Amino acid sequence: MSDKKPEPYKLKPKDSSTLIIVRDGKEVLMGQRSTKHVFMANKYVFPGGRVDRADGLVPRPIDLETNVAEQLERGTTAHRARALAMAAIRETYEEAGLVLGTSHDDAPVKTRSPGWKPFYEQGVVPALDKLEYIARAITPPGRPRRFDSRFFMVDAHHVDGQVMGNGELVDLQWVPIKDANDLDLPNITRLVIDLIDKRVKDKAHKKPGAGIPFVRTVNRRHIISEH
Repeated sequence: MSDKKPEPYKLKPKDSSTLIIVRDGKEVLMGQRSTKHVFMANKYVFPGGRVDRADGLVPRPIDLETNVAEQLERGTTAHRARALAMAAIRETYEEAGLVLGTSHDDAPVKTRSPGWKPFYEQGVVPALDKLEYIARAITPPGRPRRFDSRFFMVDAHHVDGQVMGNGELVDLQWVPIKDANDLDLPNITRLVIDLIDKRVKDKAHKKPGAGIPFVRTVNRRHIISEH
């Protein structure tokens, strides 16, 4: 068996999730990726990361809203859809110290998963029903890392805890949406910032929600379609 690593253009994207926390309809939580990262070092991003196996296996008494589940399942299985949503919540807790959870009538939920045990020890279960699915994007070929990323959004009043990073993200801060594009952002994050701004304004004016943009590269051209 060869130990040779696949060439960048042949890397298969790995599933990942991002959680955008919007505060007062005006700010979003962002942090700067460490200089140690091979992928997007020093860029400002939202909390998020790869889906772990445990994300699809640990208890989740509260499910996604029906419309969110249906939107996610257009591009994956029902099991994987829940794992993607769970990963967004777990990564946010790990990287920013914030808990998107709620109490539950059943006995306290427990798990031996190293990634989830600290979360469940807070005495809550993941509040999947608070998540809104807003975008999907696949990293273009040729990058040192490739991800098939789903972007979720939640209002800050559903989140508890104090912002406290684990080193994955530094300079964690609440950034005014109108000023976010002044930061050093990945291209997809710029697109998502514009999408958030529109969604927040549409909600304020009680307009219908927009479709789910799907960003990918075909023949070296960026294609944006509705997911």
